Amino acid sequence: MTVPEVTVRFWAGAQRAAGQDEAVVAATTVGELRDKLADRPELRTVCGVASFLVDGQQAGDTTRLVDGAVVDLLPPFAGG
Repeated sequence: MTVPEVTVRFWAGAQRAAGQDEAVVAATTVGELRDKLADRPELRTVCGVASFLVDGQQAGDTTRLVDGAVVDLLPPFAGG
């Protein structure tokens, strides 16, 4: 079985931490994706508190990923 490749779009503080707008990452679940991104020291903190959307839908760590999905990494936002 091949591991799906997804496009991760970084927003706000996550974008600043990552130093890029997006990246392609191979992962089978959101939890695995979170762990892979958190392996990058600059993203470790933000990944611990971020929300994830998969193709526009709120997703938890057990959400399965499919090849070509778009995952938005959203750090907590202040204000309201």
